[in-house]
Amino acid sequence: MSKCLIAQSGGPTSVINSTIAGIIKANQMNPVYDTVLGGLNGIEGILNERFVDLTDMTDEENRILQQTPAGALGSCRYKLRRDNVDDIKKLIRIMEKHDIETLFYTGGNDSMDTVAALCEYAQEHEITGHRFIGCPKTVDNDLLGTDHSPGFGSAAKFIASTALQTWMDLSVYTRQEVFVLETMGKDAGWLAASACLSGIVDVLVLPEMVFDRASFLAAVKACVRKKNKCYIVISEGIHYADGTLVSAAGEKYAGQTVPGSAANTIRNMILTSYTASRCRVQDLSTSQRCHGTERSLTDVTEAFRLGVSAHMHSADPAFTGKMVALKRRDMETYDTEFIAVDVHEVANKIRYFPAEWILPDYQGITEKAYAYLRPLIKGEPSVMMKDGLPVYCKPYYLR
Repeated sequence: MSKCLIAQSGGPTSVINSTIAGIIKANQMNPVYDTVLGGLNGIEGILNERFVDLTDMTDEENRILQQTPAGALGSCRYKLRRDNVDDIKKLIRIMEKHDIETLFYTGGNDSMDTVAALCEYAQEHEITGHRFIGCPKTVDNDLLGTDHSPGFGSAAKFIASTALQTWMDLSVYTRQEVFVLETMGKDAGWLAASACLSGIVDVLVLPEMVFDRASFLAAVKACVRKKNKCYIVISEGIHYADGTLVSAAGEKYAGQTVPGSAANTIRNMILTSYTASRCRVQDLSTSQRCHGTERSLTDVTEAFRLGVSAHMHSADPAFTGKMVALKRRDMETYDTEFIAVDVHEVANKIRYFPAEWILPDYQGITEKAYAYLRPLIKGEPSVMMKDGLPVYCKPYYLR
């Protein structure tokens, strides 16, 4: 009996479960596999043979799964290393033991590298009957090979909405105020840039640009002088010319410097330089990836359809070592299709926010950037509610 296995890895998103739901629903409509298994806690759980049967999920369960944020199957940060051949051998033996033909692995850069490593080993050792397929997800939107990653659109919508709402709160006072909003984004500034969709960002700092203290403070001071207010958005990974993180002035733990908060560092910089008399900060932390109330309908729909497409591609017994990706047909009219890219073109690479989309002097982003971002946050999905709260499925790893 042919089986497939679905697992998640890395940081979750608010739509990652929609992709899983898409694979399950597609197999119910076109049963390529007799059984659909869920692997609990990614590779870590698979190596411990922790599975759940998802084959006969009801329509209502599928719909609830689609609207459940974070990873319903659980995730892991366990890295499947190429030099750890024992792990790879064990995983393939487990697939053989449970008659698992296909592994769908949903995640970001490390997850795509896992798919690549497994595929390489199978090809090098002429192992047939086991296939490995990547499904992209990351709020950071830093995966190559795809126009955008499922999860980013909803995170962008949440960030832009939060920026607008906190700006309205900031603006009620006549006193001088500066606000610093910090988003995720260690290497790429997609999330911070999305805050500009709110229309209220005065100063934007991304990891793709070198942070210059004097130029930054001059931009803030000019804004405060003009408006008596300044709304600043930064990525967590902003850095100086030598690569040192702005947040690097952290505490020592076990002999290592633990990075502090970039937003708090910026706040102290503004206050101690007398650039402004008041400054508040907001670090969005995990809220930008696990929220489930301001999701983008475009994002939810595409995540589900990507799962369906991955299942459809897997009907070809030669389909392995690929990541199913999104391709935008043109920038004028938003229209996408699903394509397959070689996972080796994606693994361990970073897709940066385009330098040509960044305005000089921390003044925001270009119209081309807005044209790229706007369609990704469109629409609001209907949400099943109970007693005033969204209905979510109980995580499978807690059952």
